[in-house]
Amino acid sequence: MLNPADAAFAENLAQQLPAGTLRAPEQRHLEEPRGRWQGAGGILALPRTVEEVAIVVRAAARARVGVVPYGGGTGLVGGQVAPDGPAPLILSLERMRAIRAVYPQENVLIAEAGAVLADVQAAAAQAGRLFPLSLGSEGTARIGGLLATNAGGINVLRYGNARELCLGLEAVLPDGSIWHGLKRLRKDNTGYDLRGLLVGAEGTLGVITAASLRLFAQPAATGSAVMAVESPEAALDLLARAQARLAEGISAFELISRTGPDFQAEVMPEVRQPLSPAPDWMVLIEVGLPKGLNPAEALEDLFAEGFEAGLVTDGVIAQSEAQRAEFRHMRESIPEANRLIGAISSHDISVPLGAVPEFIRRAGPALAEIGDFRINCFGHLGDGNLHYNVFPQPGRSRADHEDQRDAIKRCVHDLVHELGGSVSAEHGIGRFKVADLERYGDPARLAAMRAIKAALDPTGIMNPGAVLRAQG
Repeated sequence: MLNPADAAFAENLAQQLPAGTLRAPEQRHLEEPRGRWQGAGGILALPRTVEEVAIVVRAAARARVGVVPYGGGTGLVGGQVAPDGPAPLILSLERMRAIRAVYPQENVLIAEAGAVLADVQAAAAQAGRLFPLSLGSEGTARIGGLLATNAGGINVLRYGNARELCLGLEAVLPDGSIWHGLKRLRKDNTGYDLRGLLVGAEGTLGVITAASLRLFAQPAATGSAVMAVESPEAALDLLARAQARLAEGISAFELISRTGPDFQAEVMPEVRQPLSPAPDWMVLIEVGLPKGLNPAEALEDLFAEGFEAGLVTDGVIAQSEAQRAEFRHMRESIPEANRLIGAISSHDISVPLGAVPEFIRRAGPALAEIGDFRINCFGHLGDGNLHYNVFPQPGRSRADHEDQRDAIKRCVHDLVHELGGSVSAEHGIGRFKVADLERYGDPARLAAMRAIKAALDPTGIMNPGAVLRAQG
């Protein structure tokens, strides 16, 4: 059983840390963006060094006090809030935000866990390099949380998830020991991959305090286009043709249904739409090409091929960097419009690429048997990740459908599972999806995960209740 982070614990811990390291949690540390859960917290720790993090975790281990790591607070599955159990210690890395080093010739940057993603991107750009992880919350999300959740985003098609962008870690393990794993190596075959284990563990196996991150050469020329497609099947065909033409030159290939622009027109009319009226389906394509290749010409040739094949009906190719930014802003504003409308149930799912059209074709009618809903389907078609969100009809609110939430989620997730997909593509499990992991997860994998958790964190102090159900 865990104990609360009470006044006696705080007093003892404060004697081991610099003044001002401990304080009462603020409201932002006790809530998650969708407002579905409110967490608890006994005290908030704001360390400045890995040694101070180790002191905090060591004290928590001795006192059997739960530790909830906190990054930018942007996670959407409740991994950063603990509504149940004794009030934990909230461990925020927001003071550890330094860019420790940049090695342009090696394409490596070392950042502390509290560094904001946008600042890491800027530091890479200043060195003439690219850090390609890109998502809507990049002005708030922090590197530690992005690695802890193995974040995805818009450029996964070309550069991979956060795990693929990480070469090494510095971390504090559940007993308070420090793992000095900030290597800059591409090859290191010296045993178990602890880096790979901690990335995606959502703070349940330790606290990431710094990371060695992979950088890339900046493309010599970039381009964007929005193309109206006949259907999700046509979008998939167009993706294959784009890859045949441009191979690794494609950075992003995003599928957008008409509901997204419709929602923006309703609650965010300032967002400019590249195609008007909005088509039922469209794709946003971003490319980055080496010197000597013209992105606009490449996208024009792709459009011509798609049009001739009956896949594409309309399109616009960005003529300036400002227009490229408008295209990206339209795509990245969809989640905010969703939030303003108010989803009944949101789903971050992935299926094999070839199964994407079948999922979309079957999911709508299956949900119609439960009730009358609006569906906003959009996402990263290039890697099979869809955000499939269900909304009330105009004039109704999500509260009117609260009794249908579980049935909606079960309907979507059952179909995903049937098609060989995942009920969490890029957001993680957190606390919201623990039951889903138990329902759909492979039993042998779950048993191995529980064994790893028990071995590294025998007292269960690290982010209790996240990913795996808390024991005892």
